[in-house]
Amino acid sequence: MMQNTSLCYITRGDEVLMLHRVKKKNDINRDKWIGIGGKFEEGESPDECLLREAKEETGLTLTAWRCRGVVTYLSEGEDGEYMYLFTADGFEGQMKECDEGDLQWVSRDFLDELPKWEGDQIFLDLLWQEAPFFLLTLRYDHGKLTEAVLDGKKIR
Repeated sequence: MMQNTSLCYITRGDEVLMLHRVKKKNDINRDKWIGIGGKFEEGESPDECLLREAKEETGLTLTAWRCRGVVTYLSEGEDGEYMYLFTADGFEGQMKECDEGDLQWVSRDFLDELPKWEGDQIFLDLLWQEAPFFLLTLRYDHGKLTEAVLDGKKIR
């Protein structure tokens, strides 16, 4: 069954707030750098999930955000995922410690060097290029990206 999630990249000038996933045991994202977000709760809309997850993981209240695309994750033998991808450049409040990993402001240039999922680099490039709203399908096999389809066209 497909699950719905949100993922957000909060920006501050040329920096992005990233979560280095190092705290949870048996974490599929272990040691990777990702945006903030998580699974929808019952009856939640994408933006309600975004705002709740941002507050829970960072302590920040988002005041300006945009949905930039929908990413479909498919992996053999696992549930699929529809991920609503956001960027946010307005927020208020005090940042707190996250129980899922270490939060860190990272320059966009340095972000390219950090360990992350192969497919994440594809959608991060689209975000930074201000691509129009997109649909991206990422197919993985044992953690390796085997196919990427952007707006119906195979790109990998």
